[in-house]
Amino acid sequence: MSNSLFRACLAAFALWAVIAGAGPAAAQANFDRPGADYSRSLSLSGDPAECALVCERDKRCRAWSFNYPGDASENAVCWLKDKVTPRVESYCCVSGVRGAGVIEPRSGPVENSIDRFGGDYRNFEVKNDDKAERGDTCRDACEGDNKCRAWTFARPGYAGKGARCFLKSDIKPPRRKPGFISGVVR
Repeated sequence: MSNSLFRACLAAFALWAVIAGAGPAAAQANFDRPGADYSRSLSLSGDPAECALVCERDKRCRAWSFNYPGDASENAVCWLKDKVTPRVESYCCVSGVRGAGVIEPRSGPVENSIDRFGGDYRNFEVKNDDKAERGDTCRDACEGDNKCRAWTFARPGYAGKGARCFLKSDIKPPRRKPGFISGVVR
């Protein structure tokens, strides 16, 4: 085999390895993609998957960011972008590139976009800050209460105007629900 044919085969193999290992693109929960905005629309459903679909249907769209409602706003917002900007960690958002589905992380003690409906024995309003947006305030309250077995944090606008924490004496089955974060403690 000639040296140039060997190099060509090696280059083709390397390209194949990169393509095969890339896997499908997925949206990233807890990340924003600031800048390059050309369109802003309210999301009445409050579901990041709706924003991804709007981007898919718009030929100009290359990336998107979905912002959960905050204390000051009553609706979630979908931002379409004409460039793929670098992602930055931000618990307010879910972002992705065109062609990326919304896949929430399911590993670990925190369950994004999951509600464990029922079994509540106590609920309280939570001041919305970075710690709350991750569900940490709600999780910490559950861990500090021996009666609590599981918890659900609702972002502002999803279970009332403000953010809310639900402590649970029973572990209920998880169900997908945008705007909620849950976890099991004991």
